[in-house]
Amino acid sequence: MPVPITALYLAIFALFATGLYVLCGRIRAPERISLGDGGRTDLHLAMRRHANFVENVPYFMIMMTALELNGSGTALLHGLGLAMLFMRVMHVIGFKADRLQTIPRAIAGFGTLLVSLTAAGVFVSQFAGA
Repeated sequence: MPVPITALYLAIFALFATGLYVLCGRIRAPERISLGDGGRTDLHLAMRRHANFVENVPYFMIMMTALELNGSGTALLHGLGLAMLFMRVMHVIGFKADRLQTIPRAIAGFGTLLVSLTAAGVFVSQFAGA
């Protein structure tokens, strides 16, 4: 069964992840840093932005795939996908090396949690009686 909405967001998130990867490489290559961050705060920050993306997006995409395969509506799927995309953008904007708390980072952290819990809640509501 095709999953065109999930495929759209997979493509968007693949481009996003590639951008985060390239940002790491643009710092790493000229400095010839093979492993780790070489003591560079900017590289460490770029690596953590990429890692946070990799920590959160794949399992969300698995949930989105399962939701689409199980017949969830277009509006719900686009709502979840756009919300997660917004949260990932907020994370990149708000993740700073010099301070823990920024408003975009707080939005991203809480929002990512909320989007994931919403998807999980849909599963529970759809299949609680099954």
